[in-house]
Amino acid sequence: MEELFPRAAGRLATYAELLATEGTLRGLIGPREVPRLWDRHLLNCAVLERLIPEDATVADIGTGAGLPGIVLALVRPDLQVALVEPLLRRTTFLEEAVDQLGLDNAEVVRGRAEDLRGTTYDVVTSRAVAPLGKLAGWCLPLLDEGGLMLAMKGESAEDELAGAEGELEALGAEVWHVHQLGVEELAQPTTVVSIVAGRAARGSQHRRRGR
Repeated sequence: MEELFPRAAGRLATYAELLATEGTLRGLIGPREVPRLWDRHLLNCAVLERLIPEDATVADIGTGAGLPGIVLALVRPDLQVALVEPLLRRTTFLEEAVDQLGLDNAEVVRGRAEDLRGTTYDVVTSRAVAPLGKLAGWCLPLLDEGGLMLAMKGESAEDELAGAEGELEALGAEVWHVHQLGVEELAQPTTVVSIVAGRAARGSQHRRRGR
């Protein structure tokens, strides 16, 4: 971790301790996940920053215990991150974590993606929240044309993406692509589906899949 994100290593360690203690006690992290917090959660989320442009505004939908939102705010001080979560016990933990970590570039927003309609972001992230088609219906309306949706997915991402292409076209998505991040650094690379938002009124013949 120190080699990959030296400036954030100390606060990431503090966040890991919060997850292992309070996060576990409050049911936000399963006890079996504690030994693999770094590999399966923190590092897995941290590499997502490679797809996010500088000085972007980010909404992390269904952030739960702050994954990937808090990790992104820690490793990328240039970002402004909204940690979006509807459940009170989770937002309470998030507010305490943001305060303890001294995160000036993160805010906790209690609510669902649908509650944010009318507010737009440069990037919308998510991790294991919902099937891709449904997720896109929540996330793409929060983006201006050219905005980026980043969905962290599992090994079946390609199949899930193929099954959701019709829904993505109906929502005006422009380009979509599956990325493997951290291939050389992580024991299990991070799989991310990226989707570029377009205008819903635009004809489907203009939409294309990224290569």
